[in-house]
Amino acid sequence: MSIVTVQLGQCGNQVGYELFDVLCSDALEGQRRLYSAAGCERFFHQTTRGELVARAVLIDMEPKVINQSMSSAARSGMWSYGETAHFSQKQGSGNNWANGYCVHGPRHRNAVEELVRREVERCDRLAGLMAMMSVAGGTGSGVGTYVTQCLRDIYPKSFILNHLTWPYETGEVIVQNYNSMLTLAHLYQLSDAILVHENDTVHKICAQLLNIKHISFGDVNRVIAHQLGSVLQPALTADSRGLYGRNPLGSDISSHLPSPHCTYANVDITLCRRSGELVSALACHPEYKLLSMCTVPQVPSVSMAYSTFSWPSVLKHLRQMLISNTKMEEGIDWQVRPPAGSERTRSLSGSGFNRSLANLLVLRGKDVYSAETGGFEDPALYTSWLSPGDAFNSWKSPVPFNKYEKCATLVSNSQALLRPLDNMVGKAWNMFASRAYIHQYIKFGISEEDFLDGFTCIEQVVSSYSQLH
Repeated sequence: MSIVTVQLGQCGNQVGYELFDVLCSDALEGQRRLYSAAGCERFFHQTTRGELVARAVLIDMEPKVINQSMSSAARSGMWSYGETAHFSQKQGSGNNWANGYCVHGPRHRNAVEELVRREVERCDRLAGLMAMMSVAGGTGSGVGTYVTQCLRDIYPKSFILNHLTWPYETGEVIVQNYNSMLTLAHLYQLSDAILVHENDTVHKICAQLLNIKHISFGDVNRVIAHQLGSVLQPALTADSRGLYGRNPLGSDISSHLPSPHCTYANVDITLCRRSGELVSALACHPEYKLLSMCTVPQVPSVSMAYSTFSWPSVLKHLRQMLISNTKMEEGIDWQVRPPAGSERTRSLSGSGFNRSLANLLVLRGKDVYSAETGGFEDPALYTSWLSPGDAFNSWKSPVPFNKYEKCATLVSNSQALLRPLDNMVGKAWNMFASRAYIHQYIKFGISEEDFLDGFTCIEQVVSSYSQLH
């Protein structure tokens, strides 16, 4: 089954290019024919001459980054973007979510929908759609949100996964907190799951784990692509019968999902999750859609040949990273422990423990079937209203990924994003209270009531995750 990727704005197109480059290199180097075939089918279609073309649509309001991405792909000699699978204009959105959502999005809707339709029709079986975007600027956030809304209207039963690049906390754009809040508030009503990478975290990985002295956006994007690729490439599940061709996103159950305002008691978890599929395994409740990701190991390429890792060590570090909400191996707080049974129902906001709703562990490489994952099945890690059997899933593949002999990635629906989310909405509220830049949004069609609705939505998300027990 195939995924159609929609790359939106500068960041979405740059991360998307790096992702396809990793996916193609890994699939072509795969040591097993079935793995390589499944990886190529999932993300690429082939021309009559056997050339690999990414299942992607590139969208930006300025042509520069799209031209660079298409040229870089063609120069690789391994894959390319479709010659007509892109759309750009000569004027950007000015870092204004309202300009992207209310002006550029509707103005170019027909053209964008036609590009996506062509890519979807090239798929023998559509697994779902993945929209890649930043939340800080205007095009990625505003146009990206509008395009996601269109995709939901056109493909109501297909899974939609939004990948968001979260801005640096110190600030890239003066109105980034407005843009982030409005994006997330709308996507929460549209998307089946929202996977977030924080620039601050990835920057630290580049500096402290990869020893990169002068970090570029390309370095940051390659780390994100490595983590995404390690999950999205084909893997085997307990019930896949040795076949790699499973749906990587989820079953067609979106039409059965309850509204975002329902209570947990109304949700049939057996309907909303499947062990072999990303979205339905993790985002099994409509109040909880935020996913974070961490990978072990991550080492400089020059050190890879001299590094040895064991599965017990890798999984021990990854489990402690999960419960202490540490995004990389350096700086793990080994003092954090899951609370005892009598403490599970009390507020954990100040305990340092990161409660999970659901986790997906993806293991790739040598001796993968000897890896013991029981530490992630501990009921103390999870909310009391889901059994570990429903809350935890693992995928495995004996094929090494991206030159790593062993690689483990954890995708988590947990309280990990509470702090950046709370910081963002707090800063946005402070600006809104002083009326800062509001007129710039009003002139493009966003009202103060729209802002208030957005704040209400995000504060509900923060509250739901804060009370997870």
